[in-house]
Amino acid sequence: MTFAEQAASATVAARVLAVLARAPKDAALHAMADALAAASGPVLAANAEDVAAARSAGTQEWMVDRLALTPARIDGMVAGLRSLAGLPDPVGDVVRGWTNPNGVRVRQVRVPLGVVGIIYEARPNVTADAAGICLKSGNAALLRGSSSALASNRAIVAALRDGLAASGLPRDAVQLVEGDRSVTGEMMAARGLVDVLIPRGGAGLINAVVDASTVPVIETGTGNCHLFVDASADVDMALAIMLNAKVQRPSVCNALETLIVHADIAPTFLPRALAALAEAGVTVHGTAEVRAYSPEVVAAGPDEFDEEYLSLDLAALVVASLDEAVAHIRVHSTGHSETIVTSDRRSADRFTAEIDAAAVLVNASSRFVDGGEFGFGAEIGISTQKLHARGPMALPEMTSTKYILDGDGQTRG
Repeated sequence: MTFAEQAASATVAARVLAVLARAPKDAALHAMADALAAASGPVLAANAEDVAAARSAGTQEWMVDRLALTPARIDGMVAGLRSLAGLPDPVGDVVRGWTNPNGVRVRQVRVPLGVVGIIYEARPNVTADAAGICLKSGNAALLRGSSSALASNRAIVAALRDGLAASGLPRDAVQLVEGDRSVTGEMMAARGLVDVLIPRGGAGLINAVVDASTVPVIETGTGNCHLFVDASADVDMALAIMLNAKVQRPSVCNALETLIVHADIAPTFLPRALAALAEAGVTVHGTAEVRAYSPEVVAAGPDEFDEEYLSLDLAALVVASLDEAVAHIRVHSTGHSETIVTSDRRSADRFTAEIDAAAVLVNASSRFVDGGEFGFGAEIGISTQKLHARGPMALPEMTSTKYILDGDGQTRG
């Protein structure tokens, strides 16, 4: 099918989904999970093709990690679909309601967005997450994955569509959009056919969609995430949080990219931190103050505090105060997730009040900024914008609202 034909069939499917009660949607999610679990062999085989092609093309290892599937990651995708079935249905929720003096009853209720186009890079697990969230929130999904994950996405979408058909719902509620780059341009220009676009990936992809799209865009963001170790921080706690945030999975957007250390705690904290990072294979790119603590620290370049590494690399600096830490973050943050480790409640309160980000953490790893960790089941992405949705986008964020007015014959004078 052409993209216009896919969008038209998605519109028909969206109308079916929009009026479904919770039970058939949950049954479909379980059927999709069953079908994906049954297809794990073909999915892994397809993914092996994608990974081999990526490595042959010299793709950076952090990108290969995002692309790669394992039995455990497929189990996670299946569990994500099932967990969505266990969550409340947002459609029909009353956001607010009241009765006017004239007796007209007003309700603002959640409704599906309609046809949602998602443009994303590499990570094939996004395919299942996005399809499940869209279905549960009553939306049809047009999924435009990257060419590097094409074989994987074909296998995953085939399984999900089989699950939809087995549950009696239209297969075209979930579709994979294929083709060259011109198809992405068609998606971005499909105002009236696609209700909203969500780009998920690197800054280049996100900015290209935001700048060129005539379809409304919910903007996800890159994650230049900071950790500030305050003067009063518990050193053991700070070390554990730092290592988890940097090393547990460095290729994701909520991984730590910049370490900021208060000068008063630097002599105690930095020797242990730098040794632990080196043992974990992390290359630290530091200012002169940081390099003074270890010859293994390399000099940070002028632009090193502005980008995601998405690898076992970490920028680091020493500051004289909380004010200086906040000022640095304000200049360099992408507005994703920012963390303070401190024993001083006043410092924590100031940090959470003064830092402008989708998520601000106190004494916890930024790796928790994730839809699954929030209890959302899964997520479409992390929004760093300030309109409609901010932070992990799950079921409520995939709805709009409409007003319903009930009267008894009232007319306006």
